[in-house]
Amino acid sequence: MPRPSNPDVRRRLIESGLTLVGRQGFAGSGVADITASAGVPKGSFYQYFESKQSYAIELLDDYWSAIEAKHAQVLLDGRYAPLDRIVRHFRSIGQDHKQEKFALGCLIGNLGLEMADAGEDAQNKLRQILKRWASLLSDCLRQAQAANDLDRKADVQEIAAAIIDAWEGAVMRAKIERSGAAYKRFETVLLTRLLA
Repeated sequence: MPRPSNPDVRRRLIESGLTLVGRQGFAGSGVADITASAGVPKGSFYQYFESKQSYAIELLDDYWSAIEAKHAQVLLDGRYAPLDRIVRHFRSIGQDHKQEKFALGCLIGNLGLEMADAGEDAQNKLRQILKRWASLLSDCLRQAQAANDLDRKADVQEIAAAIIDAWEGAVMRAKIERSGAAYKRFETVLLTRLLA
């Protein structure tokens, strides 16, 4: 008779994987590494995940849920002007990266690069996350247009996509340099110009 799943074990596998994959990459994190980091037997992994790719999808779900819960709420906060919300959103994410000494980067970008040819399910998950993120930013940009804080002719979807693209580039550079200088440039140079 199979043992019932333990939500605590599953949670530990996800939490340890977020850090491990951030530090070592997805390809550099074997199932044995993930289970050892979580403090569970190697065989436990497949009780909770069909494959390593399905595990990656679960990691992305968890990571994005945390971003939405902690950092995306400011994008919906009417106490701040719409463009200010966008700046605050990225500044808040950057603070998390700073606490980790810029060593982990962004799981979306990290896995996006590593899993470019890993299968349609992973690619679909990454596309869904990017679409959701761009939608939240586009909504803020439309509100800025309605408040005459952004050119009404500006293509908010293109601007949102460009912001995400530039952010992911800044995250990569911050991880390489172990410094927040790229985040500062992202905010003071790129956002200042794109949101003018």
